[in-house]
Amino acid sequence: MSAIDATLPAPRSGREGVRALAGANPGNLPATAVNPDLSPDLSPDLSPDLSAHDHWKPRVNPWLIAMTVALGAFMEVLDTSIANVALPHIGGALGASTDEATWVLTSYLVSNAIVLPLGGWASSLMGRRNFFTLCITGFTIASFFCGAAPSLTILLVCRVLQGAFGGGMQPMAQAIMADSFEPHKRGQAFALYGLVAVLAPSIGPTLGGWITDNFSWRWIFFINIPVGILAFLLVTRMVEDPPWIKADPSRLRNMDYMGLAFLTLAMGGLQIMLDKGEENDWFASDFIRVFCLLFAIGMIGLIVWEWRQKDPLINLRLFRFRNFAICCFLMLLVGGVLNANTVLQPQFTQQLLGYNATTAGLALTAGGVALLFVMPFAGFATGKVAARWLAALGFTMLFITFRYAAHVTNLQMSFAEASWLRVVQMMPLPFCFISITNAAYVGMPKEQSNQVAGLINFVRNIGGSILIAVTNAQVTSRSLWHQQHLQQAMTPGTPAFDQHTRALSGFLGNSFGAANASHMALAQVYMQLNQQAQTQGYQDVYMELSWVSLVLVALAFLLSKNRPGEGPGPGAVH
Repeated sequence: MSAIDATLPAPRSGREGVRALAGANPGNLPATAVNPDLSPDLSPDLSPDLSAHDHWKPRVNPWLIAMTVALGAFMEVLDTSIANVALPHIGGALGASTDEATWVLTSYLVSNAIVLPLGGWASSLMGRRNFFTLCITGFTIASFFCGAAPSLTILLVCRVLQGAFGGGMQPMAQAIMADSFEPHKRGQAFALYGLVAVLAPSIGPTLGGWITDNFSWRWIFFINIPVGILAFLLVTRMVEDPPWIKADPSRLRNMDYMGLAFLTLAMGGLQIMLDKGEENDWFASDFIRVFCLLFAIGMIGLIVWEWRQKDPLINLRLFRFRNFAICCFLMLLVGGVLNANTVLQPQFTQQLLGYNATTAGLALTAGGVALLFVMPFAGFATGKVAARWLAALGFTMLFITFRYAAHVTNLQMSFAEASWLRVVQMMPLPFCFISITNAAYVGMPKEQSNQVAGLINFVRNIGGSILIAVTNAQVTSRSLWHQQHLQQAMTPGTPAFDQHTRALSGFLGNSFGAANASHMALAQVYMQLNQQAQTQGYQDVYMELSWVSLVLVALAFLLSKNRPGEGPGPGAVH
C-alpha cells in the first residue's frame, strides 16, 4: 500500500486524475489529494486553490514557531515525571499515605492518555491554533490550582484537568512543526521536538527533587505559570493555521460520545492496571483483573465502533496506510524503550548504589547534553538518508547499548560510569525517534496531520507505560529467581558461605563483640545476597531489551523506501 504500483496508468489532470490515483493506490495520496475510502472527513471536492495549499508557508520564521510550540510541549512532558520524587512530601502535607499519593501520578496519566488521540477531532472543531491555545491556558490554570490544593481530593481533580489539557499539547506541537516546515527540513524540526520528548522526562525527577528539597512541593506546579503565560503570548502572536485546517463548530452537535466512552474505559483501565499492577501483585489481585477486563472491553468496543463511524473521534482508517501502521508499531516500542531506559538507571542507582534523587538525576545530565549534539545531526540526516536505514542504525546502536549496560551495571559502578552509561543510552534514540516520526507523514494527506501527530504520540506514551510496568515486573521476577539460586550456594556448610561468614564475624567482632558478630555477619551476607540478586535482575532486563532492539532492526526494513527530503505524495515513496 505504501509503494507506488509500477502498473499504475499515468495520472490524469484535475479531479479525475486525483480520484483515479486515490482509488488505485490510497497509500500514496498526494498531500492535497483525497481518498474518499480513507475517511469521511476528507471530502473529495478539490477547490481551485490546491496549488496555493501546496506552496503555503507561515508568515513567521518556522524555527520561531517550532521553539514556541516546543516550549508548551516541554512544560507538559515535564509534568509527567516531575512529581515522582515529591510524592512522600505531598502525602505528608495533605495527610495521605504514600499509596494514596501515587494517584497524583495515575490521575494525570489516565486523563492525558484519553485526550492524546483526540487532538485531530478537537482541531477540526475549533482550529488547531485555538485548540493549542486552549490547552496551554487550561494547563496553566490547572497547574495553579494543583499547587494551591488544600487536600488530596482537590489535587487529584486538578491533576485530571491538568492531564486532560496537557494531552492536547504534544500532538498539536508536533503537527504545527510538521506543517510549518518544508518536507526536506521537517526532520530538523522533529529533532527539536525529540529533545522535548526525550529530555523532559529525564530531567523531571531531578528538577522535582531539587525544588522539593529547597522550596516546597507546591512549586513543582507553580513553575508552570510563568512558562504557560509566555507560551500563550508567543503562540497567539506567531502560530497560524494552514489553509487546509478549518474550524467546523457544527461537529460538536454530532460528537461521537460512544467513542469517547470506549476510549475513556480503555485508557482508564490500562493506565490504572499498569500503574497499580506491581503494587497489587498483578493478576493475583481482583482489583487489577477488573481494570484489565475494562481495558479489553473498552479497546475492542473502541476499534469496532470508530471503524464504522462516518465522523469518528479517532480516524482509525489511517492504519490502512501500511507505512503509517508500521511507524505506529515501531513508535510504540521506541516509546517503551525510551521510558523504560529513563526509569531503570535512576532506580538502580537509588536502590542499590545509595544515590539520593538529586544525585541520581545528575547522573542523567550528561545524556541530555549529548542529545543537544546528536539530535540536530540526526535531524539533518533524515534529509539525506532513507528513514528505514536511519531507524535500523538507531536500533542496532540500541542493541549494542543494552549489551553494554548489562555489562557495566554492577554494585561497583561509579558516578562517572553511570553518567557515561546515560550518554551511551541516549545516542541511538534520535535516529530512532526522528526517522520514525518523519516516516509517519510520508504518503499521508496534509489534512490528516493532526490525526497523525495524535496517534503517533498516543502510541509512544502507551508504549512507555507498558514497558515501564513490564520491565519493573521483570526486575522483580528475575531478582527473585537469582535470589533463590544464590541461596542454594550460600547455605551453612558450603565452603564459600562458611569462609565468608567467618571473615565477617572476625571483622565485626572487634567492634560489636563475639556474641553479636555471628548474627550481624549472617544479616550482612543476606543483604549482600539480595543486592547481588537485584543487580543480576537489572542485567537480565537490559539483555532482554537488547533482544527487543534486535527485532526492531528487522522491523525497520518494513518501512517504505522513502526518498529523503521529499514529503507526502507519490513522489515520496517508491
